[in-house]
Amino acid sequence: IGVGLVGFGLFFVLFGMLLYFDSVLLAFGNILFLSGLVFIIGFRRTFTFFFQRPKLKGTSFFLGGVLVVLMRWPLLGMLLEAYGFVILFRSFFPVAFGFLGSLANIPLLSKV
Repeated sequence: IGVGLVGFGLFFVLFGMLLYFDSVLLAFGNILFLSGLVFIIGFRRTFTFFFQRPKLKGTSFFLGGVLVVLMRWPLLGMLLEAYGFVILFRSFFPVAFGFLGSLANIPLLSKV
């Protein structure tokens, strides 16, 4: 259920951005994404992830962006969310890029 909610949340966010920052789709996508995250890792782990002392700046920008999108200022809200997302997950980016670099070792993909 959680992976589906996160997937639909990302779909609605991307679809809302394609439709010139439609605030209803963006807000719906944000709510689905956050609820899917709670379903995947649990309420307590989600709360402790977002409200750790070093991540409070990123959390405030991300959740503030969600709130701004809900107040129908979609462009400003998405900018705040994007900045908060980068700050929150900056320790995860090297791991993700390392994984993407290892995809070149797969025989079928290395030919592409």
